[in-house]
Amino acid sequence: MDKKLLSRSILVIAAPALLAGCLCGPCEVATANKEIAVAAFEVVRSGEFDQLDDLIAADYVRHCEATPDVEVTSLEAFKKYLAREAQTFPNPEITVNHLIAEDNLVAFWATYAGDQEGPMGPFPATGKHMVIAIAGVHRIEDGKIAETWVTWDNVAGLTQLGLFPPQPPEVLE
Repeated sequence: MDKKLLSRSILVIAAPALLAGCLCGPCEVATANKEIAVAAFEVVRSGEFDQLDDLIAADYVRHCEATPDVEVTSLEAFKKYLAREAQTFPNPEITVNHLIAEDNLVAFWATYAGDQEGPMGPFPATGKHMVIAIAGVHRIEDGKIAETWVTWDNVAGLTQLGLFPPQPPEVLE
């Protein structure tokens, strides 16, 4: 078969699927995985952490270079982490800007905003507003988020809160 005829045959066979949208199994899985990711962000925003039971695996693991002193290796540990974060930023706004899914992975680029009403690690509450970009990847297994890699720019957040650069120590004479 010559190349032109082969190309036309492929186009005739593929065109209806391309025009109708993706109807293949992998695309359906990617769409379902993105829905899980969006639902999890909404639950985190709402503060109704018990709803995560339907979205996050019991043996969930969170990796984050921005919080190297925080270890999350279960759903229950993740809920405790989120509860602590809710004391710092009680009304977060999370806007998912981009989601890209392939196989069992969902990459995200989102905006996190909130007022720092409680302490954040060694830093006292400032009452100031912070807006940062967050990026990461969720691994979905059996319809639940099993693992997340997430990162953000700590310096940008601390600067907005007036906590960076650090204030020089008070000198008493």
